[in-house]
Formats: sequence, structure tokens, C-alpha cells
Amino acid sequence: MNIVMFETEEWERQACVRLEPHHRVRCVAEPLDQRNAADFADAEVASPFVNSRLDASALSHFPRLKLIATRSTGYDHIDLPYCAAHGIIVSNVPDYGDSTVAEHVFTLLLAVARKLVEAVERTRRGRFTQTGLRGFELRDRMIGVVGTGRIGLRVIEIARGFGMNVVAYDLQPDEAAANRLKFAYTSLDKLLSDADVVTLHVPATPGTLRMLSDREFSRMKPGAILINTARGHIVDVEALVRALADGRLRGAGLDVLPQEPLIREEAAIFHQEAIRDAEDFKALVANHVLLRFPNVIVTPHNAYNTEAALERIIATTLANIEAFAQGTPQNVVSAH
Repeated sequence: MNIVMFETEEWERQACVRLEPHHRVRCVAEPLDQRNAADFADAEVASPFVNSRLDASALSHFPRLKLIATRSTGYDHIDLPYCAAHGIIVSNVPDYGDSTVAEHVFTLLLAVARKLVEAVERTRRGRFTQTGLRGFELRDRMIGVVGTGRIGLRVIEIARGFGMNVVAYDLQPDEAAANRLKFAYTSLDKLLSDADVVTLHVPATPGTLRMLSDREFSRMKPGAILINTARGHIVDVEALVRALADGRLRGAGLDVLPQEPLIREEAAIFHQEAIRDAEDFKALVANHVLLRFPNVIVTPHNAYNTEAALERIIATTLANIEAFAQGTPQNVVSAH
């Protein structure tokens, strides 16, 4: 098969050699979108990462495409209904980053709670005053975990190690896990009103779009911290800016933002198709405002980025491609 791996680094190119000589493999550094899709029209397998955009306008350039093997757990960058209608199988990497992402949650949380970035910047300038750096400890604080899949449960395990109390919200509660880890499920509104820390671990779906907006922020406990390592569109960033500006929230730790590709490559803003409407533009402006709040820490979608996790990602992706080639697709995701 003709296989194209997008958004690849050199070490990934070396790993993909194992697919040869049975398949033709091309590794390219850039993401896939409608602007370059025609350059790879002969591909039968495409393996993107999260910065690619496999919408109908891009996928229409691939008449021979049979498999999309995304190197991620999430697949909101792929038009699943289009794939279903055109017989394209989509596979993902379901469990590469439970500990990796969960540990990054606490990296962000501790950095916000202890004002770490400001403290480090101050000492690098030769100032060793503690004025304005008073933080708070995690022990006996309440953490609200929204979404109790693999990552959410690992967050709860770590939170227990810090001596935190835990409440959780999920549309499909895992009562066995709740009994094992000694936490309670509650409604989203109750979680928001009780938690000192709210951390998000739900997928990007129509039902989670702007899951936290003005209404939800108004219900959050004053002085709470928001952590988002899931997907940017789960949070209404304009509402988050308002909650921070009003002093409702103590701070936020964000590894994801809406319109990430445009933040990453500002020149892309001037492509006609990049910003579809005024809402996209307002979200982009809100992102830039967030980057300037002293009580907000933003990392560049880096929660997954450890050596062990990356090795699991590429190993599972290559196994997905080989399984498909043998007629036994695995880790298949559905449009429903």
C-alpha cells in the first residue's frame, strides 16, 4: 500500500522503516489539510497527528484512501461521517497517555497554585523577594474530575496521593472505580460549586462543545482553578477570559486551546479558509488575551509528549496499519 505519514519527526521516520519493503512509506513534516491534500492523492493509508485537518474538502482529494491511522486518541480532526460514507476505516491509539497526560495535569496545577512561572522569572532577574508569591497547598482541597475514562481515573489516583478529596462527573459513571478509588459521582453543577480544582477529561463531541461557558463559570467556587488537557473547544474561551478578569477564578492551566493551528502559525490567519466566521476570530483573540494573564499557564498541546508515550503511539499506529493490511483492522472508531 501507499502510506503517507504526516507531521513526522526523524525518529518516527526511522520507526516506519519496519513497514517496508511490503509497503511504500512516505514521511512528511507538514500536517495534512485541504491546501496540500492533492499532493498525496495516491495514498491508500494516511497517518496524521492532531494538527492535520481531514475534513471533506481535504479527503475529497484521496480517491484511493482506505485507512486513516491517526496517531492520537482523539479523532475530532477527522470527518468520520465522510469516512463512513466512502468506506474509509479510521483507527486510533486509545491508551498511550494515561499517566503522561495525568501527570501534566498536576504539572499545570502545581505551577498555578504555587505561582511557579512568576517565581522563576523573578529569580532569573536577580529578585528573591517572596512578595505576591503566596500559593495554596493541595492537601484536603477538592478536585472535580469531569470525565472518568483512563486519564480521568489516573488523575484521581494521583490526587489521592496528594491527599485531595475527589468528586467526579461522567455520563456513564464507573461505580466499580468509584468504590476502588473512594470518590463520589455528582452532577456537573454540584461539582463546579464544590471543587477547588476542576480538570477536564472528556472527548470533543457536539455534546461537549463549550461545555464550560458563562453559566458554568458563574457556578464555580470562587477562587477555583481550571485545568484543561482535553480539547480546546470544550471551554468557551471568551467566557473563561471574563471569569478570570472578574476574579472569579484563581487561575487556569491549559494545554489546549481552540484555533491552535492558527496560534501556532499566525500567517495561516490570512488564508481565506482558515477563519470561517466571526466566532473563530473572537476565539483567536481570546486565546491571545489568555496568554497574557499572569495567573494562566498555557503549554503547546504538550501533555502527551514524553518518550514513553511517543514510543507507544508509533508502535500502536504501525500495528494498526499492519492489522489492516492483514484484513483484521483494530482500534477502529465509529462515526456514531
